[in-house]
Amino acid sequence: MSTDKRNRADAPAPGDAGPSDNSHAVRPVCSGGDKIRDRHLERIAIVYVRQSRPQQVLEHRESRERQYALADRAVTLGWPRDRVVIIDEDQGHSGKSADHRGGFHRLLAEVTLDHVGLVLSLEMSRLARSNKDWHHLLEICAVFDTLLADQDGVYDAGDVNDRLLLGLKGTMSEFELVTMRNRLERGRMNKAQRGELFLSVPFGYVKLPSGEVVLDPDEQVRAVVRLIFDKFDELGTVYRVFRYLLRHNIQIGMRARTGPRRGQLEWRRPALATLVQMFRHPIYAGAYTFGRRLQDPKRLSSRTGRAVNSYVPLENCKVLKLDQLPAYISWERFVANRRRAEQNRSRPTTMGTARCGTALLSGLVVCGSCGRRLHTYHKHTDKPYYGCRRHFADGSEPHCPGMTASVLDGLLVEQVLRALEPAALEASLKAIKDIQLERERLTQHWRQRLERARYEVERAERQYMAVEPENRLVVRTLERQWEETLRRQQQIQEEYDRFERDQPPGLTEQERAKILALANDLPALWQAPQTTPMDRKEIIRCLVERVVADIRRDRETVGVTIFWRGGFTSQHQVVRPVRYYAQMEGYPQLIERLAQWRREGHTAVEMAQWLNEAGIRMPRMQPFSQDMIRKLLSRHGMAGGQNAADGPGPNEWWLADLSRRLEIPVRKLREWILRGWLRGRQTSAQKLWIAWADREEQKRLKKLQAYSVRGVVTYPTALTTPKKRN
Repeated sequence: MSTDKRNRADAPAPGDAGPSDNSHAVRPVCSGGDKIRDRHLERIAIVYVRQSRPQQVLEHRESRERQYALADRAVTLGWPRDRVVIIDEDQGHSGKSADHRGGFHRLLAEVTLDHVGLVLSLEMSRLARSNKDWHHLLEICAVFDTLLADQDGVYDAGDVNDRLLLGLKGTMSEFELVTMRNRLERGRMNKAQRGELFLSVPFGYVKLPSGEVVLDPDEQVRAVVRLIFDKFDELGTVYRVFRYLLRHNIQIGMRARTGPRRGQLEWRRPALATLVQMFRHPIYAGAYTFGRRLQDPKRLSSRTGRAVNSYVPLENCKVLKLDQLPAYISWERFVANRRRAEQNRSRPTTMGTARCGTALLSGLVVCGSCGRRLHTYHKHTDKPYYGCRRHFADGSEPHCPGMTASVLDGLLVEQVLRALEPAALEASLKAIKDIQLERERLTQHWRQRLERARYEVERAERQYMAVEPENRLVVRTLERQWEETLRRQQQIQEEYDRFERDQPPGLTEQERAKILALANDLPALWQAPQTTPMDRKEIIRCLVERVVADIRRDRETVGVTIFWRGGFTSQHQVVRPVRYYAQMEGYPQLIERLAQWRREGHTAVEMAQWLNEAGIRMPRMQPFSQDMIRKLLSRHGMAGGQNAADGPGPNEWWLADLSRRLEIPVRKLREWILRGWLRGRQTSAQKLWIAWADREEQKRLKKLQAYSVRGVVTYPTALTTPKKRN
């Protein structure tokens, strides 16, 4: 037991004569009773002042004065005036949490340093509205023997009865906060269910003093909003709309929400985040929503440390009322824009945006085996190809070998141009109409800016003329503003003149004729240098929903299914470049034809010429040469002058033949020979590999192939040790 507690326990009853040593004598001070001792008075007294909101600090002055008057209470309790410290750093901060209250943390630090004898607050709720923070303070005050006081009395956190009372006060304070929050939340929810609660409105709308939300009265503001939605339908992505606005110097009309210019119109440079929020907000479709964003306490912002607001699906909003407000677009158009923006995201299940790469079907090709979208690879800048990435996620061997993009792109280009032929003239006429509409929009925008600039000049002139000439203090300011508006008008006029020079108001007859002539030659238009890969991709995406490619490792033909927009599907087949002759479907017939020509005495040059004329190609879609013919003849023992011992003997196989029999890639068999896992030899002339494998060896190789998966490092010795050969 400490000395202070022992002295407190041995203190005489009121009326008994105390000991002669009065070092711990109780001072009869106000309502503190015997709780305030000299050791408390030797330390400082802290007055904690807090109000929850800045509005309360400004308007609730009586509460503020009562809290500051607690310093006089501390003097009455026996503390000198210079030993009373006021902590008011938390003015305008809520007491529901101590995370962002610097004053409260300063109070805890002073108590922990054993500097504080008394903590005063108007109510315990001023110190904390959370039981976690409140009981933390009580524990520290009990350890360091610090008293607490409010307008009702003085409390000792180490005393059982006072501790019980303080705990009840803290519980009531927290419950009071919950009750007030629930009451306010229910009132706000009731107003939201009527569709009348508007905390703020996006640009393009204004909130009247009566609480009603209407379209912005400024004609140019409304025109810019409609232009943004129209350009999204044309360009397809929010980022392209953003670049379009910057390229044409189109600004967005925003109304200030706070400050001295609150409610006034300001023209600002467009921001990408603003446009993204615009296409996400259902108010533009006339719908009222409440609860679109919810706080996730598990996700904290790295910048502010507070909970991050995350969007919820519209169907999960607390309130969703259609046709409640004036709209710029229809609800169906808003849903289509949301769906299109979601498809623009780079995800395995979405198409993504059309980019600048040369592969025309990026995001559209789907693997016929697993149903995943094929990824576009660019090992060579001019030769992209499509490949499946499922084996990376599963940690297994690649199942889909992929294919060169040019083969599949060529098929789609042919089918798309054939589908566009009937509508070529109609598309040309629509292109002429779109060009005219685009120029009319931009011209109208520039005329509105000129009209606004002229109004600003006239307004500045009227203000200047309305002031007495002798009042030079005001005249000089208005004169400077008038000159600034004149310079701004001149600048806008010069920009408009440049716009008129670069883009004439209408199409000439020569331009019309050129556009109509292109309708008769779609392939030339498709291959024109001015047609970018992004333009070609957009055209394909307008007609094709997805393309399913059934690519098999053991064959060169690929089954292609094109799903056209509108529900129509078409089946096709293409031949892809392969790596080995064994993957070619007509390889046995090719060898038989070469053998027949060899028996007839034809040369390798003649054989290569006849195969190329027949349209037969090598595995990599290259024409045959005499050297390749000689290699094929030598590989199959048909080359002139070849030693018979170089050919396969009993239980010996060419790697291609053994690969077809065991369904094991040739490259893996060659690797096993080099590792010593398979017995083999090379021919003396062409250095071609011949493997030895009887029935038992073939069974072992199949087991080794089944055991050989991605990530395996150690193999059983029985599977990697080849059989001894007689």
